[in-house]
Amino acid sequence: MGEGWQLFRVRGIPLRIHPTWFLILLAATMAFERQYRLTLATTLPEGGLWLVALATALLLFVSVLLHELGHALVALSQGVKVRSITLFLLGGVASVERECPTALGALAVALAGPLVSLALAVALLAAVHPAAHQSVVLGEMLTQLGVLNLVLALFNLLPGLPLDGGLVVKALVWQVTGSRRRGLVVANGCGRFLSFLALGLGSVLLLRGGGLSGAWLMLLGWFGLGAARNQSQVLQVQQALRDIRVKDVSRRRFRVLEASTTLRQLSRLEPITPGSIPGASRDAARAAEPRPAASRAPASVDPLADWLLVCDQGRWRGVIDPSILQELAVQRWDSEVVGDHLHPLGDLPSIAESAPLWQAVLQMDQPNCPRLLVLGPAGLPSGTLERPEVAEAVLKRIGLRLPSQLLTTAREQNGYPLGLALAQVVRSMLAAGEVKLPDALAAEGSPPAPTSGA
Repeated sequence: MGEGWQLFRVRGIPLRIHPTWFLILLAATMAFERQYRLTLATTLPEGGLWLVALATALLLFVSVLLHELGHALVALSQGVKVRSITLFLLGGVASVERECPTALGALAVALAGPLVSLALAVALLAAVHPAAHQSVVLGEMLTQLGVLNLVLALFNLLPGLPLDGGLVVKALVWQVTGSRRRGLVVANGCGRFLSFLALGLGSVLLLRGGGLSGAWLMLLGWFGLGAARNQSQVLQVQQALRDIRVKDVSRRRFRVLEASTTLRQLSRLEPITPGSIPGASRDAARAAEPRPAASRAPASVDPLADWLLVCDQGRWRGVIDPSILQELAVQRWDSEVVGDHLHPLGDLPSIAESAPLWQAVLQMDQPNCPRLLVLGPAGLPSGTLERPEVAEAVLKRIGLRLPSQLLTTAREQNGYPLGLALAQVVRSMLAAGEVKLPDALAAEGSPPAPTSGA
């Protein structure tokens, strides 16, 4: 779901409206108009009925917004950053940076929204009688809003994801078992059951002439099944990232040169891109400046060229950055060798071949890290790892095969196909304590773990 249009901010939280919200606003307005036609037709003219119906629909979504703000403000109190609140076709959703680190904190966040709706329902229904003495229209509006807030609170407390009740179930199971994953599995199963139930009831209502009510229940059921399927896939992806080892998916995106190779011989290799070595000291602007034809190095064409590792009689010496060809006059290419211009192998981001795949995902999420050098048991280069290979291995593990064209495009861009957010998945695993950073990575620091939903 896209983010939609931002309206304003509350305590730094962007409030957004998704385009689909206008569809449900229209449907709600029409439903309220039909209801008011039965109760207020003698009180209001035709145009007045539509205005009151629109006002009621807008106030209903203010209630939904307050519901989501309840989640968001409690999340903030738990130290969790809230990215945005978005109103869309099926209500509202608060997107948070990461999940609460404790089960009780997650329980408080889950309960906050329904409690806000319940409080609104009690306040509105309590105000119906005095308001009706002042205005029949006002009394009817408060009745509708009070009942709907009560329904909103009770509906959201149904025990299945993606509803708040499902988050409550997850938090309770997490608290009892000590396993967030176990809580997620149980809550997701409950959500799948409720979705099938909604589909069944909706179908019965449609067959019996229930019309809009049956269609709405079926829409909720399909939405719930989609959310349950997505959550199941996330769980499978997490398991794959834990189980698969780097050595299982690594390839070889480096070439090996002898230290005695001259720069002239280096220039005759297939087109390669200078400056692909992390940590290499060079002035990119200077390297890009035009040079006289006699001293200009070959043009660079591939931003993801193979790394050039250098050996000297079987011993690893380092890595050569081909940008050296742009920095030295052509006249020096015959007299100087690559061994004179090496960077240490330690300048390349690396990972042990025995490491789980989630560690590689986390490392490649850092800036200027197009690939990792895979090191064997002796600490010597054995291969490389890039994002497309990681994504392909994970998707294959969960039974998804992408068209070759998508994989080719991902390799050309060195990205995850379909925008697969593996780094976000790994950070959610870290936040939940499902995996733990090795000491070396923990010392470097890692950004907080974002997830979505409240």
